[in-house]
Amino acid sequence: MRLAAGVRERVAAVHGGGRLPQRLRLYDGWAARYDQDVAALEYRAPELAAASLAFAFPAPPAGARLLDVACGTGLVARELHRRGFRCLHGVDGSAGMLERARSTGLYRRLRPCVLGREPLPAPAEHYDAVTVVGALSEGQVPSAAVPELLRVTKPGGFLCLTTRSNPSNLRYKVELEAALERLERQGAWQKVLAQDVERWERATSEEESTQGTGYISGVVYVYRKCPVPPLEEG
Repeated sequence: MRLAAGVRERVAAVHGGGRLPQRLRLYDGWAARYDQDVAALEYRAPELAAASLAFAFPAPPAGARLLDVACGTGLVARELHRRGFRCLHGVDGSAGMLERARSTGLYRRLRPCVLGREPLPAPAEHYDAVTVVGALSEGQVPSAAVPELLRVTKPGGFLCLTTRSNPSNLRYKVELEAALERLERQGAWQKVLAQDVERWERATSEEESTQGTGYISGVVYVYRKCPVPPLEEG
């Protein structure tokens, strides 16, 4: 079934090349319809990211403090909560999205922040895990902001990131993966997994579709910040 024109138009608008204030206003205006639209898109990133992080996590996650960057309406928080994560903090640049996230009741703390334009509102080595789901893409969060995610993560903590593999995002994906690999070579973190997913979400145009499937593909990455603590003997 073809996507509704309104969904295609809203997705195209927020991924366009407008200036930051304009994009944030678009997200504010989209907030009320966001969950409905991403359901129509069959957007799987929140579920896939939460499952990957839970798989990597070495201990029961209820007491782990987690930061959900670019949290939107709270889709990632819902998936994390289902998997036992309870201490969730979130940041987003859109006041409209933050209002929706607050209404879920899943976050203990929510704050405005535009990653890439300002530092995260947290001290160094504060979180057991950090997620960025959906925002690492062309015209959104720059790949140069990745070290700021590391700054707020505890040694041995986890970072779960996603990006799309559709044609309009390939240049960004190459830049992002170069940044991720550079940090690994520098000993800042260790790669835990990188999962390529063919049916990430429905494509909004034939040009973006992966091999004519009607879907775009994407990737989930999980890294662990060094130094990784030694395994406890038991």
